Amino acid sequence: MSSSNFVRKLLAIAITIGMLVVIGASFLVLNAIAQTSAETTPAIEASTTPAATGVTTPSEVAAAKAKFGFIAAAIAVGLGSIGAAVAVGNIGTAAMGTIGEKPELVGSALIFVGLAEGIAIYGLIIAIMILGKL
Repeated sequence: MSSSNFVRKLLAIAITIGMLVVIGASFLVLNAIAQTSAETTPAIEASTTPAATGVTTPSEVAAAKAKFGFIAAAIAVGLGSIGAAVAVGNIGTAAMGTIGEKPELVGSALIFVGLAEGIAIYGLIIAIMILGKL
């Protein structure tokens, strides 16, 4: 196996693992958001302050959820777009070579490029799902 093919396969494996990590992290964030919103906040007496008792206020919890939700959404879209760019670059190169030799395969080549673009759409859908839970 040539060095170029090995590097491409290694890069494809790394991107796939990265996407799985991002999707898993997104689901973990959504699960944490769902669990914290289901829990009730403890009652705070009027004589004690939240800073003195160490209890966070509901607004602090909401701010933390929003912060991590926005980060997770940005990671999902960013890595999904990077993965789609790499896929379209590789498939586009092969498609142009194929079209140069057999022009009747233009439709098939465009279908494969469109399938690669779907990776970015999946990242966007995950981000919309995350932002919908905030």
